[in-house]
Amino acid sequence: MFEIGATREMSWVVEPNHLASAFGSGLVDVLATPVLVGFCEETCRSMIDPNLEEGQKTVGISVSLVHSAATPPGMTVTVVATLRAMDGRKLTFDVTCTDAIEPIGQCEHTRFIIDSDRFDAKIKEKANLANP
Repeated sequence: MFEIGATREMSWVVEPNHLASAFGSGLVDVLATPVLVGFCEETCRSMIDPNLEEGQKTVGISVSLVHSAATPPGMTVTVVATLRAMDGRKLTFDVTCTDAIEPIGQCEHTRFIIDSDRFDAKIKEKANLANP
């Protein structure tokens, strides 16, 4: 179903809502680390989800990111994800992040394949317990 070594590349232009100052993760006008995490997750998810069986989705369960360089607004960030390992329903990716000038980050990301209906039922049950 999935091939080890498969890759997916996506790019984003850093917009005002992507900045640390706007996101609340810092006071500077550069790409926020939580946003870069989101870019990494989206790249991995979009590689896998279109190839899942009906009724399946993936959820992120682990992210280890080193955000090593700042990126100013207006610059393009490119994220390349490579499927490194599969263990049952657990998928592990290596992700590289660059801007127009230099590498800006490295990430290891793990996603898990879920049954959508079962997952949704558990979330609804949990919500009902919290809000009887």
